[in-house]
Amino acid sequence: MKIEVAETHPASFRKYLQERFLSYAVGAKAHLVNGEKDIANHFAELTRDIRRAPLDLSLIGIGENAHIAFNDPPADFNSTEAYKVVELDVACKGQQVREGWFESLEKVPNQAITMTVRQILDSATIISCVPYQVKANAIKLTLRDETTAQVPASILKTHKDWRLFLDQESASELDV
Repeated sequence: MKIEVAETHPASFRKYLQERFLSYAVGAKAHLVNGEKDIANHFAELTRDIRRAPLDLSLIGIGENAHIAFNDPPADFNSTEAYKVVELDVACKGQQVREGWFESLEKVPNQAITMTVRQILDSATIISCVPYQVKANAIKLTLRDETTAQVPASILKTHKDWRLFLDQESASELDV
């Protein structure tokens, strides 16, 4: 099985991370998922690496539907795998179109590769940078509600070193 979004595609998360973060992090080792490879073998390789040397840092966005790393609601908080293939819900696919990564809902893949929630939580530090008004409700639910699979980002509150950075727009629905 392959989940193909070529590295040259504007929606390639590998490309996004390389251009915006890794090009500035000289000497950093990154675990980048490549959907163009055989998924089962690639997951096994990545899992071996990540179990040998756990992650120091995970950069985890929060989606409009409060997904984290494509773990859409209701998220699986119990999987012990490091990576998995997930079905994208309509809200997540719509976000991909609105953000300009794809021209239409029909062009958004039905599936994506994600790091599992438990693997994310195994990172020493998690940083979430969440801009834009369209994510304000997700931020409100994340911070207000109890930890729930219906608001996947709410699990981040249980992490010992989660850092959340918001702009005025994404923080606009918070009672401060």
